[in-house]
Amino acid sequence: MLESAEAARLAAARAGDQHAFRELIEPHQRELLVHGYRLLGSLHDAEDAVQQALLRAWRLLDSYEGRASFRAWLYKITTNVCFSMIAKRPRRALPAQTHPPADPYQPYVPPLAETIWLEPFPDQWLDEVALNPEARYTAYESVTLAFQVALQTLPPRQRAVLILRDVLNWRAREAAELLELTVPAVNSALHRARTTLAQRYHLGGSDTIKAPPVEERARALLDRYIQAWEAADVPTLVALLKEDATVTMPPSPSWYDGQAAVSTFTVSTFFTGAARGRWRMLRTRANSQPAVGVYQYDPAHGVHRAYGIQVLLFDGERLANATCFVQPELFPYFGLPQEL
Repeated sequence: MLESAEAARLAAARAGDQHAFRELIEPHQRELLVHGYRLLGSLHDAEDAVQQALLRAWRLLDSYEGRASFRAWLYKITTNVCFSMIAKRPRRALPAQTHPPADPYQPYVPPLAETIWLEPFPDQWLDEVALNPEARYTAYESVTLAFQVALQTLPPRQRAVLILRDVLNWRAREAAELLELTVPAVNSALHRARTTLAQRYHLGGSDTIKAPPVEERARALLDRYIQAWEAADVPTLVALLKEDATVTMPPSPSWYDGQAAVSTFTVSTFFTGAARGRWRMLRTRANSQPAVGVYQYDPAHGVHRAYGIQVLLFDGERLANATCFVQPELFPYFGLPQEL
């Protein structure tokens, strides 16, 4: 049943009042974007999907019968738009899932023209979405890069079932209605999805990440990492790396495996010549992990320009993985300026 205010807005929107329609959809837009990201692994694709879904909802408003909540109806439209997009595009991944490690003594491979990589997720999007503490996977865990990599390997309907049931904590009947499946079919798809996910995802389940960590140790490690980059302090940076640390740089397929390979590549690319002051970083959070916006100095104009978003994974006192999304166009999603 619709609440009276929502029912009034629906009636006005059906009469052609676009302002009433905007008020009707506004409470749901952010969570639909998060849903689109989980299904598609891309901020850009999620925005496109939600825009298409809301346009479709406006056109089909008279067909909404009220048997499910208006929120569920919007989720259904958005999910179907995402399914159409998935059918036309390759699944998203990270280079370590698609390519062998690169030779750090060779130039790294230029970015691929084909759009196949996961994109980072701004944690502030989750701050505006109601969280469900009863879900199998928390909202924060469900956007980590490790979870997203595993999630994207699932067939689209299994992916949707797992998100609806284990992340959003929808009942089997609600998921079945959204996906136009029977309850047994939903339960079967969920079982298959959980089995596949368990083979590819080993972070530890919903007790691992309840919310973005803010402990002092994590802050101190991030501070040391930023200081090493900005000062071009190679020994400190290398000392922060685990022996099996990896660095990935989508949209290039090149990635580097192990402390020696990572340090060799970093020294020969980012820190050549007079590198002190070449890089600046601003703290942010992405995929429930510490992250930084990286800026490179432009000597022609005397400013630091947006270079990429680094998403970091610390293990104890060391850096286990750095994924640098070399996509300056992502900065506005994180509220970061294009230049410093």
